[in-house]
Amino acid sequence: MQNQEMRQGIIFALMAYSMWGFAPLYFKAIAEVPATEILMHRVIWSFALMALLVAFTGQLGAVRQLLRNPKQLWTLVATAILVAGNWLIFIWAVNSGRMLEASLGYFINPLVNVALGMVFLGERLPKMQLAAVGVAVIGVVVELIQFGSLPWISLALAVSFGLYGLLRKKVALQSVTGLFVETSLMLPVALLFWWQLDSPTADLTSNSLDLNLLILAAGVVTTLPLLAFAAAAVRIPFYMLGLFQYIGPSLMFILATTLYGETLDPAMLTTFCFIWAALLMFTLDLWRRSRAKTMTAKA
Repeated sequence: MQNQEMRQGIIFALMAYSMWGFAPLYFKAIAEVPATEILMHRVIWSFALMALLVAFTGQLGAVRQLLRNPKQLWTLVATAILVAGNWLIFIWAVNSGRMLEASLGYFINPLVNVALGMVFLGERLPKMQLAAVGVAVIGVVVELIQFGSLPWISLALAVSFGLYGLLRKKVALQSVTGLFVETSLMLPVALLFWWQLDSPTADLTSNSLDLNLLILAAGVVTTLPLLAFAAAAVRIPFYMLGLFQYIGPSLMFILATTLYGETLDPAMLTTFCFIWAALLMFTLDLWRRSRAKTMTAKA
């Protein structure tokens, strides 16, 4: 049963991070819509989709039980705030030609996961993995000292999503139930924002059919990877989530430097090199330990 859970978690993680890696293609397609408005649509249409999923999967009882648990509910208030902030920063970065900074943030995130797991979950880390975190920190500090800039977009994305994953793992809810309550908590704010919004694309009746279909697709683009991520988070170790997350930023990096023509400036290149070195150390250590465990089991 445990091996089956692990396999399912790996499949869900691969699905989630692949979908996130290609997500910039979607946001570029609706670049004419302001980032805050895209966030609004993500919340509203994700809520609609999640409501249908909750109804069809018979999880209304689980939702009612959750609403009677103040501790879990407050945790989901925190995760809703974190994921909304993460969405907004990511959308703005992609549509402002700063996809490389977004990519860097998700390269940093696995190392943030390692640090959070050590501090809050009591996970004991080998020296090599601790050294990898140290190398990543050095990369950020070097950029700050040498170039006088801080990769705030990258750090904000890494930390916000790391904390989101940590809290979702600790609350240990079914992915559908948790995400439905999160979007429910964000829904009143999104509807109020839409009610007072005055922008060229706010009135759906004045948009083209193609644009409206893309806007409505925000629910699917948002919900599917989050459901897969939440399902993975309760099935595999926290550090392993970070390992699979290399897929997402790698795809973003390729898209940014090929399809969208973004260039690496010296400051960012320096930080990327440190982060990649840290990730290489981290991955090699995981591989070495996994191989040693396999050899021991065979013996």
